[in-house]
Order: sequence, then C-alpha cells, then structure tokens
Amino acid sequence: NETEAAEQLVARLAAGESVAIVSDAGTPALSDPGFRLVRACRRRNLPVIPVPGACAAIAVLSASGLPTNAFFFAGFLPPKTAARRTFLEKHREAAHTLCLYESTHRIEAFVDEIVEVLGEARVVCIAKEVTKLHETFLVGPAGEVRRRFGPMSKKGEYVVLVAPADFEL
Repeated sequence: NETEAAEQLVARLAAGESVAIVSDAGTPALSDPGFRLVRACRRRNLPVIPVPGACAAIAVLSASGLPTNAFFFAGFLPPKTAARRTFLEKHREAAHTLCLYESTHRIEAFVDEIVEVLGEARVVCIAKEVTKLHETFLVGPAGEVRRRFGPMSKKGEYVVLVAPADFEL
C-alpha cells in the first residue's frame, strides 16, 4: 500500500539513492498518494525537489473564466452524500472559487447536489479529461451545466469549480 511504499522509498533515499515520482494523472502529491512520500521525506529532513508539470486544478482554473484571484482547493470530497452536502452548505457564501476533484462514479450525483444546495444560478465549471483528446469544459449556471452534462459520457477524470456566490459570467 501507499504508506508502506512511502517508507520503503524513504529508506532508499536515506541510504543515498535518488527517487522520482512520476504520474500520468497530473502533479504527484496533490490529492494523490505521493503526499505520503513527501511527508515522510520532510519528517526525515530529506530533500524534495519539485519538477513542474501538468496540474488539472490549475489548468482548469486558468481556462474556466471563473475568478482566479482567490481559490480554495479541497481535492476529493468524501464519498458520502451527506458529507458533500455539508461541505457545499459550509462554503455556500465563499468569497473565493472552490476547486474540487470528483470521480467518474460520483460526478453526476455531485452535479445534482450542487444545483440542489447552491441553486441553479450558481456559476460552475465542470471539466473532464483536461489536456487529453476528449477534453470537455462546461461553464455556466449550474442548472444549465447540469442539463448539458446529462447526455454526456461520464467516463473520465473531473475538476469541478464553483464560483463565489456573487459571481456572474
């Protein structure tokens, strides 16, 4: 598992070897098990050298048209509906853009929850397969985005942005 793998890699680093984390799903250590390795390195005062690469959250923020001056990256929300609804209710009046990741298995329900909790007029961006062949951006009022999203294939990796409460396109 990822905790054991992190400890094994840290032991190799402590012994003087070099280790690189490479991911085909964006920047390692952001909503990713690579975090455990970085944390283990920091705990042992071992160097961590980032090599910039693709980051779905930042890519979507930059191309969405939603405010980017302040944003809150929450990564993946808990899988339970009640926890996701609680998160949305807690951040209902946020003065910053919310940035989330969601799985292909829960995205449809999450889009419905956004509309139900935040309302049809709340501006959102649902992006999937960013920087890939089937990249898709849906930006607009949540009710409209939900209607356009309905008939689409749900396969893919998702970034969900929720604009501040007072934002209009």
